[in-house]
Amino acid sequence: MTSYGFAIDNRKCIGCHACSTACKSENEVPLGVFRTWVKSVETGLYPDVTRHFQVTRCNHCTDAPCATICPTSAMHKRDDGIVDFDKDACIGCKACMQACPYDAVHIEPETRTAAKCNFCAHRVTVGLEPACVVVCPEHAIVAGDLHDPSSELSRLLAAEPTTVRRPEKGTSPKLFYVDGERVLMQPTPPDAPPSVPYTVERKQERPWHWPVPAYLVTKAIAAGTPAVAALAVLTGLGSEVGVAAAVVSLVGLLATTALLVGDLERPERFLYILKRPNWDSWLARGAVVLTAFGALLTAWLGVEVMGLMRGATGPLRVVLLAAGTPIALMAAVYTAFLFAQAKGRDLWLNPWLAPHLAVQAIAIGAVTLLGLGATFGLGPPATHQMLVYLLTGATLIDLMLRAAEDPLWRSSFSGQMLAGGALSGLAAALPWLSIDLPILAQVSAPLAYAGLYLYEHAFVMAPQDIPNA
Repeated sequence: MTSYGFAIDNRKCIGCHACSTACKSENEVPLGVFRTWVKSVETGLYPDVTRHFQVTRCNHCTDAPCATICPTSAMHKRDDGIVDFDKDACIGCKACMQACPYDAVHIEPETRTAAKCNFCAHRVTVGLEPACVVVCPEHAIVAGDLHDPSSELSRLLAAEPTTVRRPEKGTSPKLFYVDGERVLMQPTPPDAPPSVPYTVERKQERPWHWPVPAYLVTKAIAAGTPAVAALAVLTGLGSEVGVAAAVVSLVGLLATTALLVGDLERPERFLYILKRPNWDSWLARGAVVLTAFGALLTAWLGVEVMGLMRGATGPLRVVLLAAGTPIALMAAVYTAFLFAQAKGRDLWLNPWLAPHLAVQAIAIGAVTLLGLGATFGLGPPATHQMLVYLLTGATLIDLMLRAAEDPLWRSSFSGQMLAGGALSGLAAALPWLSIDLPILAQVSAPLAYAGLYLYEHAFVMAPQDIPNA
């Protein structure tokens, strides 16, 4: 079976950018973006300064994380090992950009879809070499079949020691470098003194912005409220609060959906996730979870309205909420598995992220019910007490997990982390006094939402500021 790959001989590269120009011409790449580019790094002190060059592009990984995370298989791996893309299937979710450990994917401004080096697949299919290989004046770029021992690529790899970028990611990249210097292979020099000049020509912008942390908050409201209500009904949660809670959860889910769709580059293609899903992607799986969760919330609202009209609630609400709690919790935590597929962002690869999201949803659900209870009448004191205890315990665990996020505290978002923790702590403290002053419970909910948003904003943004190329 064919397995195409590249070798870049850094001993020969002169930094002429002919490969970048040929790639743009051959593939009609728009201005402002590149499928292949020459990384330029300067090291040393005057007059002993050296400029290093390295051709950089998609690594056509054996285990391509961009293809795994793509919810519609727009980014996909061909039988010959080339990682290709289909612009007509792309919804512009930008997850592939987060998954790539090499910053090799971009959004094309004209089509608003993901693109990258695809090995000039249209040329390879008819027996031609990629345009960059043909145009390189020093023959510093070699392409070929890794499974053919007689190919020039296989012979070069057998004769020369080579290096790949970020092997610790487990992607098995098929872009090999001869004489790959550390200063070129890593995005930043970890041990270079401040006095050593270091410049890089290209930097990716953040693919995800404020809608993503906002979506984490609205999803916590939507998922946490019914999960906590399942416990609250056992202590006598009133039907009035039940109806209000179901409405709030549905509004939270609708806001979650709106934020997700609105953040797409091609929002009109959102239903592609359900029409042509890639079941390896947690974006596709999450869409199914949210769809099932929407059905649960609709049923819950119907049961609560029926109970309110009859003046009493039957066992159906208990059964429904108990059976639906696993769906609610999955809606809360599935994003952790999505972040785990984003191999390009080290700070998201946190094994505690799933339980952390669950704890946050429980805290948000408890404070939401307390706020609604202060407005509509929660029920017996036992319900209020249970919710206060649940909110306090979940918030303490949440704050401890936030405190363990050392890289975030050392980032430029440390002040935001501190403010978010303070708001969340205050939101958990006020309900202890809310029996005599119900307004404190009403105030606690927006404080908790704000505190969670500040944390999620730091969590989403800070890892994206760490360059991969």
